[in-house]
Amino acid sequence: MTRPIIGRVAPERWRTNGATAPGQRTVGEPGTARIAVDLLGGDQAPAVVVDGALRAAQADPSLHLTLVGPAEAADAVLAALDPPDRQRITTVVTTAGTVRGAAHAVAEGRADALVSAGDTGATVLSAARELGRWPGVRRPALAAVLPTAAGRLVLLDVGSSVDPDEEALLVHARLGSAYASIVFDLKNPRVGLLTIGSEPGKGDRLRRSAPALFASRPLPSGARYVGLVEGGDVVLGTAADVVVTDGFTGNVLLKGLEAGYALTGPPKPGTTLPPRAAVLLGVGGTVVVCHGAATGSDLAAGIAYAADLHRRASVAAIADLLRYSEVSHD
Repeated sequence: MTRPIIGRVAPERWRTNGATAPGQRTVGEPGTARIAVDLLGGDQAPAVVVDGALRAAQADPSLHLTLVGPAEAADAVLAALDPPDRQRITTVVTTAGTVRGAAHAVAEGRADALVSAGDTGATVLSAARELGRWPGVRRPALAAVLPTAAGRLVLLDVGSSVDPDEEALLVHARLGSAYASIVFDLKNPRVGLLTIGSEPGKGDRLRRSAPALFASRPLPSGARYVGLVEGGDVVLGTAADVVVTDGFTGNVLLKGLEAGYALTGPPKPGTTLPPRAAVLLGVGGTVVVCHGAATGSDLAAGIAYAADLHRRASVAAIADLLRYSEVSHD
């Protein structure tokens, strides 16, 4: 069973700050964004999710929220909003399967994107079942943006696929290259494979066998494989623009760096930290996953991130770049 990718628009209608179709110019109109929010996702849910949803709704008058969860949690958001703003809130009352309910709202066209701070595995599974996967993507990847001394870097996977093989890592390299190209307008992104040393042959079996595959297959947007990189290269950002690893290692690295940045600030003084959230690449819609320990501010930033990705048609543009036009529910 296949169907078109949600959010697909004609190239001339892309609202993106990233790559454009030949001869087209970008349009920066805000537009409405309808975000389905999993009210029971997160260590401190639903209170922290209610806080985040309220902050997001108050900050963005063009934002519409579909709150999926217990009635009392949704009512707490409604009660805190002015009457005119309550019209931008829709509720789906349930106490079980909230993340799948939110994904279903996107699949049915009642929402444009999904945000959850719940269990990563449940979120990925719900997104894959409800929205489908892109052809050839057996394991969708969570891509996070990290600040570096040189600017910013895309790290993936950060928690979705903890035990990938070489082919899965290559697919993730393609997804990350397309994401960097479309969202950040990076020309010829440099792709590195994370391991314990930059010399050839460093690392476990997977890290020793994957480089030959990376070097032999083309990557989108003129991206090029630049070899093995270490953890320090992720902080410096001078060796690669996209760093690929398994979800276990990526999640450990991400949480360690975020804790460090919270204490000392970003590697480049004066820069703003990206949202503590990751986009799920390889499924047929816009899905943003926040940390289980997310604060209300983190949830609000994740919702804003999902709204921005939708408004710029980023997921559809990435799919177009990779020549994916449909998703599969097999």
